[in-house]
Amino acid sequence: MFKGSIVALVTPMNEDGTLAEPALFKLIDWHIEQGSDALVIMGTTGESATLNEKEHCQVIKLACKHAKGRIPIIAGTGANATNEAITLTQCAKKAGADACLLVTPYYNKPTQEGLYLHYKAIAEAVDIPQILYNVPSRTACDLLPETISRLAPLKNIIGVKEATGDLSRLAMIKSLCPANFILLSGDDSSTRAFILAGGDGAISVTANVAPAKMHQMCQAALAFDAEKAAKIDAELILLHQHLFIQSSPIPVKWAIAEMGLMPKGIRLPLTWLEQQYEPPLKIAMQQAGVL
Repeated sequence: MFKGSIVALVTPMNEDGTLAEPALFKLIDWHIEQGSDALVIMGTTGESATLNEKEHCQVIKLACKHAKGRIPIIAGTGANATNEAITLTQCAKKAGADACLLVTPYYNKPTQEGLYLHYKAIAEAVDIPQILYNVPSRTACDLLPETISRLAPLKNIIGVKEATGDLSRLAMIKSLCPANFILLSGDDSSTRAFILAGGDGAISVTANVAPAKMHQMCQAALAFDAEKAAKIDAELILLHQHLFIQSSPIPVKWAIAEMGLMPKGIRLPLTWLEQQYEPPLKIAMQQAGVL
């Protein structure tokens, strides 16, 4: 179920910062048409840190109801307080999500034992498939392969999103975890190499803007057609880079709005893309054939 190109979906907002529900439904339908393999709703790219708990649960519920089983829904339910993460994960299960994605607790820098106990508590509290998410560049917290291997035997911890971009981590996690443990890239620039080295897919920011090509690239890599995967990825390389020209999801929300798929809305403390960064991002979109 969780292979290939999984979209780290943005949360559409109006210019006043309110949720743009029609645009959310439009994006879900579009990604189904484009061949995306699954959607992450309310992940960190979805600005989960700027929505309150009620809004967070509402967006997950709306997405699950609209998707109606047409595409797997993974709900982002991570938090830096274990009790809050449990509450959000319970909301996701009640809404009908297929799995949850839990980012490492940010800012408070727990020990590896603290990370183990955090994830263990959530797994034991809510019976839903759960994917760990390691992105130390954003959280100041690194979930080490040895700790992942301690968590992998728990029945509902099914995989990890590894966003360090360090392929040696993939090999280490593969060697320490069960063969059916799902390995997903969280770094678009290295996704092709990650899958060719034995990964299962990616939870991708680029897939917000070029979903069909990300799907095709991931499928080629999963089939070990390195030449085809490289050819498609060459068209996406500038997008991989320029979608992080300012803090994500600032550039990707601008790109989606530029494509006419949602309003120009983002929440403080994030701000709209600065004008100087628009031309290079447009060039990247043109190279990818989406503009």
